[in-house]
Amino acid sequence: MRGIKNSPPYLHDGRLLTLEGSVEFFNLVLELHLSTREKGDLVTFLRTL
Repeated sequence: MRGIKNSPPYLHDGRLLTLEGSVEFFNLVLELHLSTREKGDLVTFLRTL
């Protein structure tokens, strides 16, 4: 996952253009029930990789 912030689009078909969109997509699809803060923290973490 190194350099993930520099490699959009995401997913096999390129439908997600941002890390924020990707986190939101998986939050909904996997029913993770992440809070706004948790989603932000996850995006911040992914950007550090």
